[in-house]
Order: sequence, then structure tokens, then C-alpha cells
Amino acid sequence: MMFGEIFNKIRKKQSTPNEAPSHWVKCSSCQSLMYYKEIEKEFNVCPKCGFHMRISAQMRIELLSDVGTFEQKDTTLTPIDPLKFVDKKSYVKRITEAHEKTGRNSALISGSCTIDGVKAQLIVFDFSYMGGSLGSVEGEMIVRAINRAVQNKEGLVIVSASGGARMQESTFALLQMSKTSAALTKLTQAGLPFISILSDPTMGGVSASFAWLGDVIMAEPGALIGFAGQRVIKQTIGAELPQGFQRAEFLLEHGLIDMIVHRANLKKTVADMLRFLIQDVPTDAFELKIKQ
Repeated sequence: MMFGEIFNKIRKKQSTPNEAPSHWVKCSSCQSLMYYKEIEKEFNVCPKCGFHMRISAQMRIELLSDVGTFEQKDTTLTPIDPLKFVDKKSYVKRITEAHEKTGRNSALISGSCTIDGVKAQLIVFDFSYMGGSLGSVEGEMIVRAINRAVQNKEGLVIVSASGGARMQESTFALLQMSKTSAALTKLTQAGLPFISILSDPTMGGVSASFAWLGDVIMAEPGALIGFAGQRVIKQTIGAELPQGFQRAEFLLEHGLIDMIVHRANLKKTVADMLRFLIQDVPTDAFELKIKQ
């Protein structure tokens, strides 16, 4: 056994829980080392440089919904393996591992809540469940949330964090792109808003479908947003990509999203948009509120 390995084992035994390496978080932007509770208090935003780290689905719900108002829906829906798909592992094995890791049956959490007092249907993707991939269950849950929004005359908010359509379901997953996009027309016909929030990362079939169909498209600072990966694009076009390509700031500059919202202001901004788009609020009153 090498000396370095022995030293690390000794140090691990001597460390108290509060001194364990897992209790410290290093910002990947400014390289600052901070106690994890300091980061959690800011909903995973670096207090030193403002870098937005990835956030769990549960923390996202706590950030957006009013305390005690979130009522989860469609928890009994579970994925199946219609293609008997196997790559390095069987799809059934991957589903089992994802459930053991997250305690959930799908890559998103769907439910009803109030956001700063405004009733809404809220969907949050969980990237830790198979990369937040879009499968048959996820598509069905989105459609059901749309139907509830229409029935209750509420707005719909979806927070995307996904690598795209789930390859293990092949065409079944790709069909969810058109299924969810078509279902959103119900909201339009009912005059109800869909607010799409793009977090890091929002890629593939999710970005190519419902994520871009929001009446208001918001993104968090620095979020990676696009369809294909940068390496694939670079190889395809045979040219260097612009600096900051596929980041939220680049997309805002080129008119592909409506706004970038700091995580601390996200709840208030979403609620204001819902109030403006659902209720008969005078335009001048809303503009005055923004200026203040």
C-alpha cells in the first residue's frame, strides 16, 4: 500500500463529521471553499461570486413553492421496458438503480402549489434520475399537469434540467416531444400561461420541444442550454464556436430566451408573471411594479 493511501485512511479516521470533506463545497467558478450549510442557505448559489451550482429537485420545490402548499401528483406512474432494451445494463436495471438512488419512479416531480400566493401547476425535473431524461412516464405526467391547469384555470411552470429524450425508450421517448408540445395548445386555447425555466443543463429533446414553447422563457445565470453537444456541433460545422456558446447569457443576447433570473429572485419573478398573464392587471400598474 502506498504512503499516500495510508495517510488518507488515517486522516479519514481522525476526521470528525463536521470536518469530513463532504461538508465542504468548492465553487467551480471562483474556486472558493465553503461550508456546505453556507451554500445551502443560498440555494446552492456561491456567496462569493454568484455562480449558480446545480440544485436538487426537492430544493427547487422548496425554493419556488410556498411552505406546505406543494401537493405531489401522479406518483404511481412507473416506467416499463417495451423494447427490452439492453446496453451496458438492462433498462430494467437502470430503472431500479434510479429508484434506489432518488426514491422516485420518474425523472420529474409534478404537483399543485402556490407560488407567492398564486396557484399553479409545478413540474420540476430531477437530473439525478437518469440525467433527467424524458420518457413515456415523464411525458404523461406533463400532459396530466397541463390538463389540471386547464381544469383549475391555473398557470403551468416547468423547471427543466435534462439531457434529453431517454434513449432506452427510443421512439416511445421521442413521441413525448410531440405529445407534450401538442398538449400545450390546450393552455393557449384556455388563455393560460406556461412559464418555462431553463436550468443547467437543458439539452436534447427537452430543449427541442416544450422547454422552448413557454409564453415566458426564463433561464438561470450560466445555464447550459442547447440541443446537440458542443463537440458534435464543432465537428459537424468544422469551425470554432463563439465564446459562451450555449450558455444562458449567449442565448439572451441572441434573443432565444426572454430573461435571466437570479435564483434569489426566481420565485417573485415567476409569481409576478403568473399574476400578469392570468389576471386582468392594468399594464401600467405592472410596469410600475417592475420599476420599483
